Parts: sequence; structure tokens; C-alpha cells
Amino acid sequence: MRQAGTGTGGAAVAVVVPVAVPLLLLLLLARSPPAAAGDGQKNDARLVSEQFSQAPQKLAFYSWYGSARLFHFRVPPDTVLLRWLLQVSRGSGPTCTNVEITVYFRYGAPPVINPLGTSFPDNTSVQPSFFLKMLHSNASINISHPAPGDWFVAAHLPPSSHKIEVKGFVPTCAYIFQPDMLVVRVVEVSILDPDVPLPQTLLSHPSYLKVFVPEYTQELRLELQGCASNGSLGCPVRLTVGSATLPGNFQKVLTCSSPTQACHLLLPSPPWDRWLQVTAKSLAGPRVSVAFSAVAALTACRPWSVNFQHLLQSTPNQSSNASTVLLPPTPSYQDLDRTGRVGGGSFCLRSFPVLREDVDVVSVRFQPLDRVSVVVQSDMPSVMRLNLNTGMDSGGSLTISMRVNKTAIANTSVVACVTAASPLLSFNASLSCTTAFFQGHPLSLSASSPTANLIIPYPETDNWYLSLQLMCPERPEECEQASVLVETTLNLVPCLNDCGPYGQCLLLRRHGYLYAGCSCKAGWRGWSCTDNSTAQSAAQQKAAALLLTLSNLVFLAPIAISVHRSLLVEASVYAYTMFFSTFYHACDQPGEAVLCILNYDTLQYCDFLGSGVSIWVTVLCMARLKAALKYVLFLLGTLVFAMSLQLDRRAAWNTMGPCLFAIVVMVTMWVYRCGRRRHCYPPSWQRWVFYLLPGISMAAVAITIYTSMMTSDNYYYTHSIWHMLLAGSAAFLLPPREQHTKPWACSQKLTCHYEICKNHRDELYTVT
Repeated sequence: MRQAGTGTGGAAVAVVVPVAVPLLLLLLLARSPPAAAGDGQKNDARLVSEQFSQAPQKLAFYSWYGSARLFHFRVPPDTVLLRWLLQVSRGSGPTCTNVEITVYFRYGAPPVINPLGTSFPDNTSVQPSFFLKMLHSNASINISHPAPGDWFVAAHLPPSSHKIEVKGFVPTCAYIFQPDMLVVRVVEVSILDPDVPLPQTLLSHPSYLKVFVPEYTQELRLELQGCASNGSLGCPVRLTVGSATLPGNFQKVLTCSSPTQACHLLLPSPPWDRWLQVTAKSLAGPRVSVAFSAVAALTACRPWSVNFQHLLQSTPNQSSNASTVLLPPTPSYQDLDRTGRVGGGSFCLRSFPVLREDVDVVSVRFQPLDRVSVVVQSDMPSVMRLNLNTGMDSGGSLTISMRVNKTAIANTSVVACVTAASPLLSFNASLSCTTAFFQGHPLSLSASSPTANLIIPYPETDNWYLSLQLMCPERPEECEQASVLVETTLNLVPCLNDCGPYGQCLLLRRHGYLYAGCSCKAGWRGWSCTDNSTAQSAAQQKAAALLLTLSNLVFLAPIAISVHRSLLVEASVYAYTMFFSTFYHACDQPGEAVLCILNYDTLQYCDFLGSGVSIWVTVLCMARLKAALKYVLFLLGTLVFAMSLQLDRRAAWNTMGPCLFAIVVMVTMWVYRCGRRRHCYPPSWQRWVFYLLPGISMAAVAITIYTSMMTSDNYYYTHSIWHMLLAGSAAFLLPPREQHTKPWACSQKLTCHYEICKNHRDELYTVT
């Protein structure tokens, strides 16, 4: 395996290691304490290891997000080391070669990937993906102090060649990928209570601590007090605070070495309502003890909420979920003075309750409870909480749209920040949108730009916050008495704009997890089918639609010949094929040039059925069987085609199998006639030169084009040629009419308008 690579340099906690040892050795190594969790000299009894695995999946060449294979894992709490074991196996056929496999990792949501280098929609915020590339080999990746919760792994083969391959006709190689997750977690963790010193002594193993950060915590301060090493001054300790996430890692590392300066770490806006991991490791040499006391101090944030008393009258059967702040008694807007104080207490945020309305799968609408705009002032941020922590909300796209009246924001501006886990509570002059462990998404509104939009594909599973505050960069005194109403539109959608007119939004599933992706057409590409760098123009789309539909009119030739030669059953089959092939390809077009008279799946099935049965009846008609036997085989073959296409309509042998059987029947009858008549059959050389050889040549070229020359780029031309060659070969290969049969009609007509059809070979008359 060649050297692995990553797509971001910010995740320093992740180390990719090529593996050239069997899996068993990796399992044994996973049970030893990792370097990040100790000095590696002897086992730490506080650590236990666990292993998780999922069923392997067959990899595919990448063409859209559905080509990537997704794996979903859950990391347990108090995990100090996460090790991914990546196993790849392939088939042994001649087509199996070494190909590069790309594996992506992300915490909280499926990874947002872009192997084709396409553009994202405007106002889309995308972080670089963390990935590694590997060949046909095994690999491992270690992550120290991973965040507990959902982790996702996605893998795919290189971008596809756009060649349309017939399933089962050409042997392909299967590449099987399976990730295993090994975790090492701590079973004894010291609880760090606020404002209570916790004595710790470091010798050979680190100390594992954790502190609970309640909701509405404005600031967290960690400090080491009374630190001494073997009785001497100095504090050789390194603190690692927080958990590692991918693709971005915002762990805080504090190294304490100065004997005079205080060792402390200040974390503004820490993640709310969760445990925060703290690891203390000695930087002194072996057998050197370090003693200290850890102290955690929390600064509480007092929220001010709008009046919610009208909610008490709501019906108990209401299915919507409201994320509200219940702080009775709640001051009214008029009771809040310009300093943000009420009754002597200060407030740090203005909370607006939000109604969550579940619309559909991966589809949620958020709106303020009172259906009015959000009041934004300069004294404190206005905060809206979006509940996206159900575990099923990370498979869509979070869209945020804000609008403000131009006249109300003439000399001011509104800055906003979208963050996860905790809101931004202090807007500074640099407009930094960063909390303790999260890089937020900044937005701004002004008179010159009264609207702002943000799209976050696959948001992490968490509570998301929209913080807004009024700013006056030139005249701060104007903001003291100013307030602005901001209209917000907040939605979670499966696909942005339903993938537009040139894409289809498809719901994908991995076990019980659902996520959505866009499948693009007509040369359009990108996350939401908005990249038109290779798109077809409207004229090209119409030309392609006309080629694919009008090329079926060539079937009029075999229809007319069949009726002329009294082959009415064959003519009806060709007419059926021409009709459904025309309207299937009219429905299969993207954009404006589309017409669907029936369900798309129904049209596709009828098109495939008509093509197969057309070949079937043409070959059996060439065999010149007795009428009764021929029509029985016609019916049986149609039933077999209907069954096989229902099983798998794209498998090559479901169509080629019955056709080969028909060819065997035809060749058998021709050989039988040759032996019986003592000369070649058909006996006329004109028949061979002017009909059979051209028909066979056209059929051979059609099969070659269908099986080996079609690509997504030339599909409109090659498939149209396939239509014309298929219909043309049928017109050439149909046998001539019997010498005693008159063209276009039956031999006799009765006065009662019944038709008598005569079979001279069997000397039988039947009334039909």
C-alpha cells in the first residue's frame, strides 16, 4: 500500500498507519494501552477494549453520492482511543487489478465528499473532508480521545469511466470493504465538581477526569493549583480538554511548565448539557510523581425568554415539538432595560422558543412559536435553538435564510453565527464565529445586503443555535436604543431545491439510517445538480430527445412488411415495442424535454419487454415452424421474458438466454431442412445476399454497440442507432410469405364477414 493521505491538515489527532500484518496481530495490539493513554510500560487496569463490526459491502466506482458505501458506528462514552481497522478484499478474476480506494471519516454526520471536483451551490458551507487512500491492502487509523456518539465511514472506488456496462455480460471484479472499530475506554473516571479542588497524582499513567457542563454555561475555567513535582516547584503537566472530531479537530491542549505563572485554561461557550473530557499527563521523566489539584469554575448564563404563557392553552394532542426556555416568571419585553438587567440580575442572551414541525423523512420546518420576526438588539445576542439531535436529522441539508427591511438597518448591521452544541454569546469587533470547540458559520445583514442565506449539507447530530446581534461599527451609540426585526426561514430538507430540474432526489438507506443524495442528468453535476460546466444546452437536450424517440419510427418498416406477409402477430409485437420505446425515452429525459404518459417504471419495463420479445418472435419466425407450435412458443417466450425482467431487468442473460434458445431452434430447423432436401436452406442465393447477410450484419453491429460502445456521453446517439439497427435487422430477417398466400389479406371472404384462412401445408380450414 502506498502512503495514505488526508484531505485536511487540521486533524492532527488522527494518524494513518499502513498495515502489513494480519488482522489477528492488530486485535492483540488493540488490547494494549495506547501511547496516547499512557507511557506504554505496563497495562492500565482502568482501560477496557471493545470491538464493533459491520457486514462488508461491495464497493462501486464513484459517479454520485449513492456510489459511496456508508457505515454507521457509535462510539461509547469515556473512550480514549478509537482504532479503525480497514480491510479490503477483491476477486481473483483476470479483470481484478489494484485500484485506489478512498475512505472518508466524519463525526456526527455522513462525510461531505467531492471526488469529481464539482462546485457546490451558492452559500454552501463545506469543510474539507478527512480521508485516506489505500490500495488492495489493510490499513488502520488511530484517533485519540474521540467524541462519543455517531461516527460515519464512507468508501468508494475511483470515478467511473461513464461506460454503460451490460450487467452480467462482461466479467467484473468485486472489491469488498469492511471496517472494524476497536475502542479503548476508561472505566474509572474522576468527576470534577465545579469549584471543588480535586487532588491528583501523576506517576506513570495519565489521569482521566470529566466535568459536566450544564445548559446556559457562558464560560468554563480549568486551573491547576498547588502543582509540585517530587516536592519541587514547577508543573510538568499537559492537559488535553475536549474530544477529537473529524474533519475538524478543536481540542484544547494546555502545557504547564512555568513554576511562577498560573496554569489555567479559559473556554468561552463550552458545549452545553454534556460531559467534557479532561486528560492530564505528566511531562516529567519516569518514576517522577507530579501532584496538583484540578479546579473547574463555571460561569452561568442567565437567559431571557419571550412570553410563552399562551402555550399552556395549546391542545395536548399537538404532535409538534417546541424547544422552549421555561423560566417562570418570565419578564416581558418592556421590563428589560437597556443594560440587560431585571431585578438586579444580568442576562446574557435573549432566547426565542422555536417550534419543530416534522414534515417528512429528513424534512423538518423550524419557526418561532409566535410566528413573528426575531427582535435583535445590541446589548445581548438573540438566540434560536434548532433541535437536530434525534439521530435521523443528519442525512439532509440545513437551510437558513434571513431577511431584514432596508430602512430599519440604514446605519447598522446584524451579524449572525450558526454553531452546534452551544451558541456564540460574545460578538467581538473581529466578528469571529468560534465557540470553545466549534468553528461556526458567520452571516451578516446590512442595508446593502438585506438578505443572507446558508446551506449546511449533512449537519452534525446536535442542538444547533442561531445567534444574532445588532452592531454599529461606526457609531456605537446609535445601537443603544435601536432594535431590528429579522425574518428567518429555517428548514431541514432532504435535497436542496429537490435537486433542481436536472436531478432526482433519492433517499438512501444503510440499515436503519436514512440519508438523501442527488442523481444528476443531462451533464449536470454537483452536490445539488447545480454545476453546469459539462451540462447540455436546451437545444442538445431536445435533439437527444428527438433522436431517442423518432429513431423508433424505423419499426414501421418491419410492421409494414409483417402485415404485407400476413404475419399479424409479429406486426403487433413490433408496434408494441415502437410505442413503449418511444414514450419511455420521452419520459427518460431531464429538464424541459420530457413527457410521461405512464409511470416511469412501467414504461421502462414495457420497453425492455418489447425489445426482448421482438427478437424472440423474429428468430422463431425465421425457423418456419408450424403455426400451432410457433404461437405456443411465442406465448411461452413472452411469459419467460416477463418473469425474468421482473427478477432483474438489467441482467444481460435474462434477455440473451431466451434469444439463444430461439436461435438454437432456428438453426436446428434449418439443418433439418438441409438434410431433408439435400441442399442448403434457404435455397436462394438472393435470399442470403440481399436479406440474411445484411440483417445478420445489422444485428451483430447492434449487439456490439449495445454491449461495448455505450457511455453516458454518447448514449443519445448510440442508443438511437441501436433502435434503428434492431428494427432494420427485423425487416431484413423476416421470412418471405408463402407462395400461395396473397399479400395484405386472407385468401377468401365469406358473405357473413367471417374470414377463412387456409393452411395449404396442413390442408385444414379454420374459422376465425
